[in-house]
Amino acid sequence: MLSRTADNLFWMTRHIERADNTSRMLNVNLQMALLPQDAHALESSWRAVLRISELQGGYAARYPAITPHDVMHYMVRDADNPSSIYSCLRAARENARAVRGSLTTEVWETYNSTWLGLLKHLESGLPERNPVEFFDWVKFRSHLARGVTLATMQIDDELYFMRLGLNLERADNTARMLDVKFHERDDDIPAERNVETNTYSEFYRWSALLSALAGLEIYRKIYRDVIAPDRVAELLILRDDMPRSLLNSVKILSQTLNIVAGDRSAETVRRTGMMRAELEYGRIEDIMRGGLHRFLERFLARINDLGTRIGQDFLMSVSN
Repeated sequence: MLSRTADNLFWMTRHIERADNTSRMLNVNLQMALLPQDAHALESSWRAVLRISELQGGYAARYPAITPHDVMHYMVRDADNPSSIYSCLRAARENARAVRGSLTTEVWETYNSTWLGLLKHLESGLPERNPVEFFDWVKFRSHLARGVTLATMQIDDELYFMRLGLNLERADNTARMLDVKFHERDDDIPAERNVETNTYSEFYRWSALLSALAGLEIYRKIYRDVIAPDRVAELLILRDDMPRSLLNSVKILSQTLNIVAGDRSAETVRRTGMMRAELEYGRIEDIMRGGLHRFLERFLARINDLGTRIGQDFLMSVSN
């Protein structure tokens, strides 16, 4: 397979996964904003949305202050923001168009109709009129794209590079959200609030994180207990039966790289295998003792390195 084709397939799934992640994050943050909270906490929650995607600088250059309306506009509609839903779905459709001959008709039509549907929704003002409906639509379209891909694509190199893009993006997003949310708990709740208020705030905070990563129902099924930060971290990092966990994403990356690997990619395969082994045999107690932020910073650096290495080993470009 041509590296140009692999590059487009890799970024096609990575972009639509990023749109899915952004819609989940915005949807949960919007619902959390309806809860009673002071102005500082509200601003901090919207600032966290920008921090997760490392977009504070780009946003600050366009807007004088952090407001829900401006953050929503920047993350949904802004064509100059590479992580906006508009930019991600446009890029995914362009990647799909570039490799139209490598996709089944159903996959191409799904990506193309998603882009056309987005333009229709933006023109009608759906994100402003009914943001929950709009975000549900984005999530549904990403689910549809994944399902149609698995149901209709031949199991060969094309599918493998699509799988690499999806799981690399998913691992990166889960780690970023987990890191930012754990930081929020250290500085978001004023000390003068009573214990009962703090308890409710903590519950909704972790419920929101789990909801954003489609893990709330899985958490309840596994732990059958109150939501505790350490268990949230364990679920999202070390459980391979949690679809968006770090372990599950890295496990799929490792398995897929072993299939497509050649002599040139031996070091990439080795590093991915080391990441997988550390997660498979890791314990949440050791991670928390050593510092969750330090662990996640190291993980994000390694995931970024892995993306660069995949680009160097297989793809045409690493600048998307």
